[in-house]
This record gives sequence, structure tokens and C-alpha cells, in this order.
Amino acid sequence: EKEYIVKFRGHIDEAKLNDLRHGLKLDGRTLKPATVHRINDFTLGIILREGRKRQIRRMGDLVDIRITSLTRIRIGKLNLDSLPAGKWRFFATDESF
Repeated sequence: EKEYIVKFRGHIDEAKLNDLRHGLKLDGRTLKPATVHRINDFTLGIILREGRKRQIRRMGDLVDIRITSLTRIRIGKLNLDSLPAGKWRFFATDESF
């Protein structure tokens, strides 16, 4: 699982949210269901269970919203919120992917 905070331009109604959750195809393949929740009028939280190339931006194109900012905040069990952009760290002994 990968979790993202997604900022966008455009209007997103419940039908578009439902499409993002489980109604889209990329490259002729149906995407696995995503968890999508509205944070505010221009921000979504999205959890993906697969990682296709530029998947979130392409999903936005399909429902006519323009992604302006995309921040990954979690990979699996690892929260990335305290890790600065472009930086890395070793796993702690009690962490696993």
C-alpha cells in the first residue's frame, strides 16, 4: 500500500470520487480498488494497492481534475511524514515493509 495527499484543481463530485475508487481503466486494465477520501475542497487522501506509472496523475486526467501537488506519506507500514523530501534513512530494527 502507498498513501498520498493529492491537491488538485477542478470540481470533484461523488460520481468522480466513486470512479477514482473503483471505476477506472488504464492501458486497457481495470485498476485495483483505491481508498479515496476528501480532506477538503481541493485535497484528497488516496491509498493505492498497486503502483502503475504516474497512476494518480493519470487517474486525475480520466476524471478531469488537474493534480497540482502529490505527496507520498506512507509506504506499507512506514510513515514518511517526518522524512524530508529527497532524503532516506535506514530501517529501524522493529520496522518492516
